[in-house]
Amino acid sequence: MKRLLSIVLLAIAVLTVAFVPPAFAGDAANGAKVFSANCAACHTGGNNVIMANKTLKKDALEQYGMNSLDGIITQVKKGKNAMPAFLGRLNDAQIEDVATYVLEQAEKGW
Repeated sequence: MKRLLSIVLLAIAVLTVAFVPPAFAGDAANGAKVFSANCAACHTGGNNVIMANKTLKKDALEQYGMNSLDGIITQVKKGKNAMPAFLGRLNDAQIEDVATYVLEQAEKGW
């Protein structure tokens, strides 16, 4: 009986963790404002007007290893290729908020 109870509790724990949406650290509402003011010119709707294949959509973020807060934060801070660095223009909290917003929008499908 104890073994059966243990298995049931373990199954519940695994299913609970498996179906919980990912928690993001920043403030997505503020991230939306920062994104609109700083990023939307090139990334409206999760697209990319400069490099069309490097969108902010979930599959592209996964393909290019950018599907994490750390990956997006690094990209925003340092820039890369045609994307400028925003480290001097945005503070750390704004950058984290933008990364949170981007990940949430990617999960929703933009």
